[in-house]
Formats: sequence, structure tokens, C-alpha cells
Amino acid sequence: MSDPLFHLTRGAGPLIISAPHTGVALPPEVAAQLTPAALLSGDTDWHLRELYAPLAAAHDATLLSAHLSRYAVDLNRPESDESLYPGQRTTGLCPRETFEGAPLYPHGGDVSAAERARRVEAYWRPYHRALRAALDAAVARHGWALLWEAHSIRSEVPLLFEGLLPDLNIGTHSGRACAPEARARVEALLARHPATQGPGARTWVMDGRFKGGYITRHYGRPAEGVHAVQLELSQRAYLRDERAPLRGARPEWDEAAAAAARALIGDLLSEALAGAGEARERRAP
Repeated sequence: MSDPLFHLTRGAGPLIISAPHTGVALPPEVAAQLTPAALLSGDTDWHLRELYAPLAAAHDATLLSAHLSRYAVDLNRPESDESLYPGQRTTGLCPRETFEGAPLYPHGGDVSAAERARRVEAYWRPYHRALRAALDAAVARHGWALLWEAHSIRSEVPLLFEGLLPDLNIGTHSGRACAPEARARVEALLARHPATQGPGARTWVMDGRFKGGYITRHYGRPAEGVHAVQLELSQRAYLRDERAPLRGARPEWDEAAAAAARALIGDLLSEALAGAGEARERRAP
């Protein structure tokens, strides 16, 4: 289903893949408020729909991805704009600056409370209604659902974290967003997978700098049958030049690197699904 705000491909399986930061579109009423730097949408999770679409098809999964830029409203932040990482620098519900610290509004301005409320109602709520409906349908059909939060980010963003980010950053809200079986299976696979062994191996971390954003934390309710796992993928793992947007160009992906990343993600999805399914069986009356 194509919508001005998001793209939705429905599947009949228990897997729901959400990609809330894939959009680059800016409504005219928002674009008129922004600086020229903001119009580049440089902090987009580039090409994630293309990366995940074959995996969604293979698992008969539902794939939901945003059309709108996170600069209009961040779908992975609570509507209250409460910080998810107290004490750490993060971007908010209606970001004021890019990941490089460049202002999104002239003269360092901000969004008014009224404008923030308008954007929540117009842009934020429709995505979350679609996500909630997809999860409810999966639970009704299977008794459980796995929500896989698909994200990517440049490997070096000094404003948000120090040093070089691992290739794969798994977030489960420190184990609260999914059953222990799902988390353990994902971690065990990463510890033994050929792609994470030897020279040139993929690096990874479990519940490190990125423990899961609002969507993972809010919808991940394993006691209610919804298991949520976030993957923050370093863009160097599949793009030719992860800094291309900062120079005004749409980044190209590296076909061979993307294929390898997709294969690894596919294995992670299979393990997370198996773990969530085991949890369902063990808790069944």
C-alpha cells in the first residue's frame, strides 16, 4: 500500500519490519521552515527498504517504511519528546540540528509547541496506527509477533557517540523488549557466524550505545506476545560512501557488500523468529 507518509507491504507471517527513518520527503509547509542544509536529508537511513524487501518477501513479512524525512518528525521518538538516553546527546521528536550539529532552522530556531503537536497528529500518528494494526493482526493470526526495527547510521558521528561504531548494533532495551530466547539466539549467532570471524570480520555489540528507540521500547511487550529487536546497521557495511549525503549526493550502495549484509541479517531474522516462537511454545497453556 502506498501512502503519502509511508509505504506498507503486508505479509501473513509473524514478522513485522519497521523502517521509520528511510524517508527524504518534506511537506512544503515544513520545507519552507528549514535551512538549505536540511533539504539534503543527510541523516536518512539510506536504501533500507531495498535492503530488507527480499528478506520480507522470504519471510512473508509485513514491511513498513517511512516516506517523510525524520526532519519533519522523528517516528522513533515518543510524542512527549522525552529523552530515551538521559545524560547523552540525542536528537528529538522535531530535530533542531543534523547529526553534524548544523542547524535545521534559521538562526538556530526551534519548532513551536503548536507546530510540534500538528506534526504529531499529521505525520507521527498515522505511521504508528499502521504499525499497531500490523502487530495486532500478526498476534491475532499467530499468537505472537516479532517486530524488527531496521535502522542504519554513519559509522562515525562524534555528536552522538565516540569513535567507530560496530557494524551491527543490536538493541533489545537491555532484554526487556523481547523474550530471553530471542535475544540469546541472536547473540549466539553473532558470536559464531562466519561473517563475524577472522580478518575483515563484521563487528557487533548487544545493547551498547543503541539499546532500542521508542518503537522498540514501546511495542516490545514479550508478556503480551510482541517481541522487538532493533538493528542499527553501520552504513559502511553496505554503502560505497557513507558520507556522500554530507557532500550533497545521494549515496550509492555497494552491491556485493549489501548482499553480504542482507545474508547476515536474514540469518539474524531467522534466529530471532525461532527464539520468539520457542518463547510462545514454552508459555502456552
